[in-house]
Amino acid sequence: MVRLLVCTPDDPPSVNMRDALLEMRDWEELGSEGGNTYSQCGNDVLAVISGRHIRAEGIDAAAKDFGVDCDEVVFMSRHSAASGKPTLTVHPFGNYGQADFGGEPCKLSPSAPESMTGMLRRIVKLNDDPGYSVSFEVTHHGPLIETPGYFIEIGSEETHWGDRHAAHVLAEALLTAEKADGPRLIGVGGGHYAPRFTELVMGHRACMGHMVPTYQTDGMDDAEVSRRILDAFHRTGAEAVYIHRKSMKKSEERRIEGIIQSAGLPIVSSKDLESL
Repeated sequence: MVRLLVCTPDDPPSVNMRDALLEMRDWEELGSEGGNTYSQCGNDVLAVISGRHIRAEGIDAAAKDFGVDCDEVVFMSRHSAASGKPTLTVHPFGNYGQADFGGEPCKLSPSAPESMTGMLRRIVKLNDDPGYSVSFEVTHHGPLIETPGYFIEIGSEETHWGDRHAAHVLAEALLTAEKADGPRLIGVGGGHYAPRFTELVMGHRACMGHMVPTYQTDGMDDAEVSRRILDAFHRTGAEAVYIHRKSMKKSEERRIEGIIQSAGLPIVSSKDLESL
C-alpha cells in the first residue's frame, strides 16, 4: 500500500511532523511538479504542497500525474478550537452540506476506516502527555479527493501548534500504526469530538469511517438526513451503522433509526461487537 503523507509549509504542526519524519527515516527526493515536492521512504511518499490542506483538491490525482499512484492519503495538520484544549485528533473529511472550508458542497471524500482506527489507537498508546486528549473528530471540511484518507492534527490553539514532542508522537504513529480489523461502521449522532465513537473503537473490534454528528441532522427533513447517512455509508464502504442513542432525545432517536431502516442499512450496538 502506497501512502501519500501531505504537508504544507503554511501549517506549523504539519512542518514539525514532516521534520520528525525526515529525522526518523531516510527519504529519497523524487522531484517536484506543479508546486508540490515529493520524497519517498519505502511505501510512504511525503508531499510538500503550497497552500492549505483543506484546499488541496485532487492532490491524489496530482501525485498520480507525477508518477505516485497512492492507495491512501494522510494530511498532517493543525487543529483549531475555541476551547483551546490540547488535543490530538484523527478524522475523515468532506462536506455534508455547504463547502465553506474546502471541498465541494454535499460531497465526501472516501474514508479509510481500518487505517484511521489503527492510527487513533496507536496515538493513544504513544501519547505520554496527560495534558493532551486524543479523539476522533467527525467528518468535516475539504479537500475533495477520490482516494481514501484522513487527517491527523495537533491543537487546539497556536501555543500547541509548535509542540515538537506532540509532532514526534504523531510522526511515530504514522510510521508504526497498524490497520485495525473488524466491521466497517459509520457513526450517527453526538458532538463534534465524537467521544462515544472514540470509546467504541478503543474497546471493541470495529473500524470507524465517516461520522454524522447531531448538528448535521438537526432541523433537516428525513430525505436530507437519509442522503447524508447514505453518503457516509457508501463513502466508507460500511457494513453497518452505529447510533449514539444517548446523545438524542427519544423522538429524534426513533426518527433517525427509522430513516436508517428505511434506507435498508443494518444497525449495530456495542453488544453486537467483539470486545478488545
